[in-house]
Amino acid sequence: MEFFLKHKIVILRSVGSLMLVVGFVVYFWSMPKKGMSANQRAAANVARMEAKVAGSSSKKSPAKASDSKFLDELKKTQATQLKYLTIMLMVLGVGSLGYSFIKKEEPEV
Repeated sequence: MEFFLKHKIVILRSVGSLMLVVGFVVYFWSMPKKGMSANQRAAANVARMEAKVAGSSSKKSPAKASDSKFLDELKKTQATQLKYLTIMLMVLGVGSLGYSFIKKEEPEV
């Protein structure tokens, strides 16, 4: 406890800057990239092959249950959670940095 009180300003500045940098890195690293990912490309290829096979056969196959709505909602929810987490991390980092620069009056003994 004595160590923390002695080096409080340095610790707060270090933790604040670390949280701010990590927040920015995670936020910009998780930004969506242009184009299709390998998984999306593979899913499109599978769908195209299934459509070609279904179109060439005369026998009707039963419709498959689509999980695409569930997966879309899951991905959207995860993206929102990651966005809120990084924003909260950056706000805490800025708050910690700002608090470390505030001058406190020393009590007279």
